Amino acid sequence: MNQESKPQDQKLPLTETRNPRTMYIDRVSTRQAVKMFIEEDRVIVKALEAVSENIAQAVELATLSLKRNGRLIYIGAGTSGRLGILDASECPPTFGVAPDRVIALIAGGERAVTQAVEGAEDSRDMGRQDLEKVKACSNDLVIGITASGTTPYVAGALEFARQKKIKTVLLCCNPYGNLPDVDVLINPAVGPEVITGSTRLKSGTVCKMVLNMISSLSMVKIGKVYENLMIDLMATNIKLRKRALRIVMEGGRVPNYVAEAKLAEAEGSVKLAILMARTDLPADMARKKLEEAEGVLYKALGDTDHE
Repeated sequence: MNQESKPQDQKLPLTETRNPRTMYIDRVSTRQAVKMFIEEDRVIVKALEAVSENIAQAVELATLSLKRNGRLIYIGAGTSGRLGILDASECPPTFGVAPDRVIALIAGGERAVTQAVEGAEDSRDMGRQDLEKVKACSNDLVIGITASGTTPYVAGALEFARQKKIKTVLLCCNPYGNLPDVDVLINPAVGPEVITGSTRLKSGTVCKMVLNMISSLSMVKIGKVYENLMIDLMATNIKLRKRALRIVMEGGRVPNYVAEAKLAEAEGSVKLAILMARTDLPADMARKKLEEAEGVLYKALGDTDHE
């Protein structure tokens, strides 16, 4: 590397730099190439461990927003935007939340979900405008997702959110970036990609893992999970109806026929059916007990906190 190239290389996001360990992936055996991918992916867990406190802070902000009847708003471009859409779309069936409680915005709109929309991510104004369209407010949490940390569309949205006193999180993979100001920065350093600049690889994997944790744990905190059972799932097909029955059997400590009866009395509410099974309360009294416990089943059951 000549001296003149160094300053330019230092300006590049880490995700755009070349990985010396995979320089010859185009000429090694298939098995060796697979090993290269596996070895590179080993860094992901360590990178997550290094930012675990930041992830916890983001979970707490997300929980607060949901308790205030606010929303989690993911915003990103390209792969990052699609990861947000994937996570948001899984929350209603898994946790029984309304589709508008976790939403995802992507540069270029719906068309960008399946194809590249050139130039959309380069506009700061579009990021701001998309947040304005969904009427982002102070009860919401805006989570910007961008591997480089510097995508103008996301930066513009985060700047607008802060101006509106909305809490913000930035999820990126670039310790060298000139990053926008946010309330919580989650910046796992997974290093250069196996294929230079292909952020759907390690960066995409680590970002998906972080989003999984933020959405899932915030749902846990607002009472959508009992022990490790999804007690507010929407049983919209045969597979999920069978799962709902199993969950009532497990959580309610009752056999199949009792679980079926309690689910019917609870009009399909898994959480309510478990409480009824464990306490023998009728549906109206069990529902009131849940309301008093703010929807948290273990508290309604009188279970103790566990550290």
